[in-house]
Amino acid sequence: MSQEVLIICVQIFLSRILDVSLGTVRTVLTVKGKPKYAALIGFIETLLWFLVVREALQVDSGGIYTAVAYAAGFAAGTYVGGLLAGRIVQGNVSVQIVTSGLNEELVCAIRAAGFGATVLDVHGSEFSGGKYMIFCEIPGARLSELRAIIDAHDEHAFVMVQETKYVYNGYFLKRK
Repeated sequence: MSQEVLIICVQIFLSRILDVSLGTVRTVLTVKGKPKYAALIGFIETLLWFLVVREALQVDSGGIYTAVAYAAGFAAGTYVGGLLAGRIVQGNVSVQIVTSGLNEELVCAIRAAGFGATVLDVHGSEFSGGKYMIFCEIPGARLSELRAIIDAHDEHAFVMVQETKYVYNGYFLKRK
């Protein structure tokens, strides 16, 4: 493999990491209802892809090396894009916590941490007795904090977490 082919392989690999990472973030932004940002990223992503492919096709006898660099860059970009999307595009999550009884300590600890909590009396099966559901809408970045509170006060609580697209009204602590 010539030095020219090696250089172009490195360029293709690094460019594909950037290109595919942007594509992953673009997709997440589209799903999260942020089409303006997604469109801007899509423009940059497509321009970068075009430039990389044009460069790759101009290399003489790159053959399998450029193909491997292209595929490896795609794989690495998918991984990096997933990491970036998870950190950059943090939305809210709905958390439902089902307890086997009214756990005032847990509710107080959740509220003391700055989370809003709504407590509902729910019906379990005929074998399970009284159940209560604590409903919270929180920033996804704080999920591990809430989970630690739940585990400290009721290690047997049944917890369901879902991503939230939109939130209107409600209680959200303003953090500085």
